[in-house]
Amino acid sequence: MRAEFVNPFLSSLLNVLKTMAALELQPQKPRLKKDEVARGDVSGLIGMIGPQTKGSLSITFDESLALEIMERMLGERPRSIDEDVTDMVGEITNMVTGGAKRMLAEKGFDFDMATPAVVSGSNHTITHKTDGAIIIMPFQSSYGSAHIEICFD
Repeated sequence: MRAEFVNPFLSSLLNVLKTMAALELQPQKPRLKKDEVARGDVSGLIGMIGPQTKGSLSITFDESLALEIMERMLGERPRSIDEDVTDMVGEITNMVTGGAKRMLAEKGFDFDMATPAVVSGSNHTITHKTDGAIIIMPFQSSYGSAHIEICFD
C-alpha cells in the first residue's frame, strides 16, 4: 500500500481531533497487522469502494481517550463507553474518511463511503472485507492510544 494513499487518512485523523477536541496525538511507527483483535476499547469501521479500489478503515480508541474526546467535544464526560460515545466514534470515523476522501480526490482517487459501524468491548474484533494487507498506525496521547487500520485490495 502506497504512502500517498495512507497519509491522507492519518493527517485527517490528526486534523479532526485537533479541530473538534483540541487534542493532539503523536504518531508512532506503522506496521502490518496479522490478526483481527482491536487494539483498544471502541472502534469505528467504514467501507470504501471506487472504480480503482475497494477497502476499509477502522479507528480504535482506548476507553480513556474516547471519554476525554467526548468531554472536550460535548462538555460532559460519561462514566464509560455508552451510546453517545459510540455515536461520537462513528462520527469521527465518518469525518476522518471524508477528509481523506477530499485529499485523495485531488490525486485522482475517488471512492464512495458506507455508513460506519461501531463496535466496543475489550478484545472485540475488526473484520476488514478485503484481501489486502492491513496497515496499523498507532497514535499516543497522555489520555491513551488510538489506532488506525487501513486495508485495501
